[in-house]
Amino acid sequence: MVRRKTAAEILEMREAGRVVARGLHAVREAAAPGVRPRELDEVAREVLREAGADSPFLDYHPHFAPVPFPATLIISVNDAIVHGIPGDEPLRDGDLVSADFGALLGGWAGDSAISFTVGTPRPEDVKLIATAERALAAGIEAAKAGARIGDIGYAVSTVCRAEGYGIPEDFGGHGVGRAMHEDPGVPNEGRPGRGMVLRPGLVIAIEPMVIAGGTDGYHPDPDGWTLRTNDGSRAAHVEHTVAVTEEGPQILTAL
Repeated sequence: MVRRKTAAEILEMREAGRVVARGLHAVREAAAPGVRPRELDEVAREVLREAGADSPFLDYHPHFAPVPFPATLIISVNDAIVHGIPGDEPLRDGDLVSADFGALLGGWAGDSAISFTVGTPRPEDVKLIATAERALAAGIEAAKAGARIGDIGYAVSTVCRAEGYGIPEDFGGHGVGRAMHEDPGVPNEGRPGRGMVLRPGLVIAIEPMVIAGGTDGYHPDPDGWTLRTNDGSRAAHVEHTVAVTEEGPQILTAL
């Protein structure tokens, strides 16, 4: 069931969103060659502790996963698209990192993701990340009252497909509220003018996932969580929690 939020509730969600933004900023600042993803998870945990917030990721156990998620931060490196578990293998110069982070504060959730390079960037990774960010901006711009959910997916996919990039099948955004994942689903591909009408008070996560090699397929790691590109190419993942309002889309997970 889709539950729209009041203006006051959206303001409360904004506070959770600020915690998420601070966490991702701290993680990006701490990432460097030689740093272990598990250490970045500790950075994220400290941001939650300082804010008095909880993690919607830690111990999250969806139906597809063999075990609950063991961290507060998702770190997906190079050909990992999403759901990477922070481990002990150090980051290397030139790695492409996608960091996904959430917070629960005052009974409300926030969810956001960024992609960045570590050390010396590869030009093709810079382009991939920039395209993912443009796709996110296009999706947010489409999230206007009176538009439809298909308009968001169409905006995202138009940007990505124009560059020849792939989009993982069956993965996209979602509603956000008291829980990190709520209705409705927000696909990264869609037909304009189709799907649910976007009403003021709807809060959703828009999250393009982009595969450099142009294929849409992926496969799980043995850990049951990490999803990797089938063609071995790199991937980028970016996300914001966004409120649909009468005045236009409002990003809740910005600093």
